[in-house]
Amino acid sequence: MLTVRELLNDLDVELLAGEAHLDTPVRWVHISELADPTPFLSGGELLITTGMSLDSARKQREYIARLADHGLAGLGFGTGFAHQVVPRALLDACDERSFPLFEVPYEVPFIQITEKAFTRLVNEQYALLQRSIAAQERLQRIVLSERGLDAIVGALSTLIAGAALVFDGRGELEARRTFRRELDSDAVPALSAELHARARRGDGRGFVPTDADLAPRALALPVAGAETPDRGLPQAWLVAVKDTGGLAEIDRLILHQAVTVIALELLRRRVADSTERRLAGDVLSAVIGGELEGSELQRRLEPFGLGGRVCALVVAPGRAADAVEAAVASALRAEAVSGLVATTGRHVCALLPAFADEELFELSERIVGRAGDQLGARPPAGAGRAVPAGRAREAYHEARCALEARVLGAHNGDASTNGSARADGGSGKDSALAARVATYRDLGSFQLLLSLQDSDALRLFCESLLGPIESGEGHYGGELMRSLEAFIECNGQWEAAARRLYCHRHTLRYRIRKIEELTGRDLSSARDRIEFWLALRGREIVGPARSV
Repeated sequence: MLTVRELLNDLDVELLAGEAHLDTPVRWVHISELADPTPFLSGGELLITTGMSLDSARKQREYIARLADHGLAGLGFGTGFAHQVVPRALLDACDERSFPLFEVPYEVPFIQITEKAFTRLVNEQYALLQRSIAAQERLQRIVLSERGLDAIVGALSTLIAGAALVFDGRGELEARRTFRRELDSDAVPALSAELHARARRGDGRGFVPTDADLAPRALALPVAGAETPDRGLPQAWLVAVKDTGGLAEIDRLILHQAVTVIALELLRRRVADSTERRLAGDVLSAVIGGELEGSELQRRLEPFGLGGRVCALVVAPGRAADAVEAAVASALRAEAVSGLVATTGRHVCALLPAFADEELFELSERIVGRAGDQLGARPPAGAGRAVPAGRAREAYHEARCALEARVLGAHNGDASTNGSARADGGSGKDSALAARVATYRDLGSFQLLLSLQDSDALRLFCESLLGPIESGEGHYGGELMRSLEAFIECNGQWEAAARRLYCHRHTLRYRIRKIEELTGRDLSSARDRIEFWLALRGREIVGPARSV
């Protein structure tokens, strides 16, 4: 950066005062004859004047005081106009403030000084621009090569010779790299807490961290989201901390450019995740619907790291399906397990590589535990044993049936569950339902049903219960079957089932009575409700898939 010393070395002028501050940077050169030019200056300028308005010692001393207090770099005083020599009061005031002062003789035109300074400043800015463009191109190549956020932060750390950190919009650390100096152990938690506090009060502006050690050498910049670049909270924060000294102009320029690069990387990652989730959802829907099986299904699963044999994990997400899906996917990554995760109907399903039973159940416990830690509550889940990849639908149904059998048995507390499907020994407490991942061991007699998959016996069992309802639908147009499913899923609770069907509870009561007339069953009986549930699950296995 251009300093007063460097500029004077190129000029035929005499320094009169302020030698101690000759290395002050010169941001710009300005010419003015005003008694007080500071309202039109922002600091860092080198001022040139003939002192036409400085006709007394008092005015001269006040003039120097104003310039020094405003942070100017120095003063060039032109002689041979209003003053033949530099006034003594002006010299004394500059000596007292150690403010750089040099005389500009009459034969040295002011434009000679401005041209010298502007040429140097423009060249410096051009060099800065070239360096910043090279830095941006380097960071963009990392994005295009899909090396990830860690590689971007690592390159940025080298470029600024300091630590570079990326936090999400709520202050959770996502990436961190240091240069030669490690951050103090409490630095990252302090930054995270400060960002979290800003998120709570909706402050998305860039800032200097309040930590006393970081403040002189750090800067935090918001990374705006692609959807709302000009409003709301940022999607992420970039924090830079120099190893030594403060951030230079080139450092700040690189950081502001890096914000755009990080936004591009986050967008690329989000688009890639969205595309993968959509493909996973399509494949999983085809698996559950019976549209894919055998060698074709095995071929479609291979890009997801699945081949040979697969297991299934089914999670009941409640209302926040997207959050549960993301948490399960994150838990898989933390366990270094490849797989396919997607939301299907009202469940989140993960197809996993084959594991032995005990290993699968332990892994499922860890995955659900990790997901629960992220969500703040552990979701109920069921695991299905390993099957050939072409029969992945069987693993899914075993996992979901285990999960639903436990929930149904716990609510009904009926002997027909064979005791093994009850999650909490009959207490019916919701917290106990998620105590562990449900498995085939929780199926009890339901396991016999699953062993009949794709058999005539299973089809006959389903037809014996559901056939009379389907035959008697008539003008109901499928409403009886939908009402039966909702009533069973809501564990016989009239209000909850009616809300799910968007109908009045009296309408639902009428439909349930019609079902009882057609089948000769009593839906107030837990045993009959469980048999209908078995038939509905069996119909999904052997017949057209239904949304449950």
